[in-house]
Amino acid sequence: MSRANPLDLADFADFSPRTTEEKLRVAPETIAQVAKDNGFVSRDAKKVEAAASPRRQRRFTTGRNQQLNIKATAETVARFNALADDLNLPAGALLERAVHILEEKYKRG
Repeated sequence: MSRANPLDLADFADFSPRTTEEKLRVAPETIAQVAKDNGFVSRDAKKVEAAASPRRQRRFTTGRNQQLNIKATAETVARFNALADDLNLPAGALLERAVHILEEKYKRG
């Protein structure tokens, strides 16, 4: 059993693309008004204000090549970064100092 070709019976004599004159054109102002009336908002990018105080980049060449990932609260991370900034130290050097101080405290205590 063969399948029937649905295009065999079609008459394509009248088929042709629309000419430029036949195409409907709507003024951009009309489109904007219809969109506004129906609650559509613009997709234009909104201007983003700069952050209040962006954290400055700290780039140090230290020779440290091991990574230590620690979960902490946002407050603790902010305090740690503020202390590193105040002392002008890389995070690794600040961690080394903190570990050294804690070792000294608990060896004597």
